[in-house]
Amino acid sequence: MIELHFWPTSNGQKVAIFLEETGLPYETYPVNIGKGAQFRPEFLQLSPNGKIPAILDREPADGGAPLSVFESAAILLYLAEKTGKFLSKDLRTRVRTTEWMFWQMGGLGPNAGQANHFGRAAPEKLPYAIERFVKETNRLYGVLDGQLAKNEFIVGEYSIADMCCYPWVVNHEWHQANLDEFPNVKRWFETIKARPAVQVAYEKGAKIRAAG
Repeated sequence: MIELHFWPTSNGQKVAIFLEETGLPYETYPVNIGKGAQFRPEFLQLSPNGKIPAILDREPADGGAPLSVFESAAILLYLAEKTGKFLSKDLRTRVRTTEWMFWQMGGLGPNAGQANHFGRAAPEKLPYAIERFVKETNRLYGVLDGQLAKNEFIVGEYSIADMCCYPWVVNHEWHQANLDEFPNVKRWFETIKARPAVQVAYEKGAKIRAAG
């Protein structure tokens, strides 16, 4: 059994999607980041950085004590290796998968997050910051569009690379990105959005958010 400690943000939904796609048994433990729950001692034991998501695997493959994992990409890699799903055994495909996951973690996620913050949430609108992060986020959408011009999914087959990137494109309007300008991203986005497991993950996330 997997314990999923999360809030339905872009990073949190990555792991929820994987769990729904695989049918791996799990229990959800909401961590309301709007109320500072990510800084509670019990959560910090799982995620020392005080960021969601984190998991606790009660039945790790080595048969030892329950094992915690934090950082969304690390969790996806761990679960993919645990289940043998959504991470190719082919060396080159596996390398491409991890490349695009780290691309999201180091590029798309941070820049899209800053575009959202300065464009929507910051108490003072700073034109330089907005322009900087919106421009870079749109550049990254272009990079993804180029990759998807060659493949149905990011590395060819549906994988944890797609699960890593998709939740960050869900809120593209917050990043001032127009998907009509990125037709391959738009096609990919609509394909993943239609997957039943993805819909269930977001429906559950919406209920958690509504419950507070």
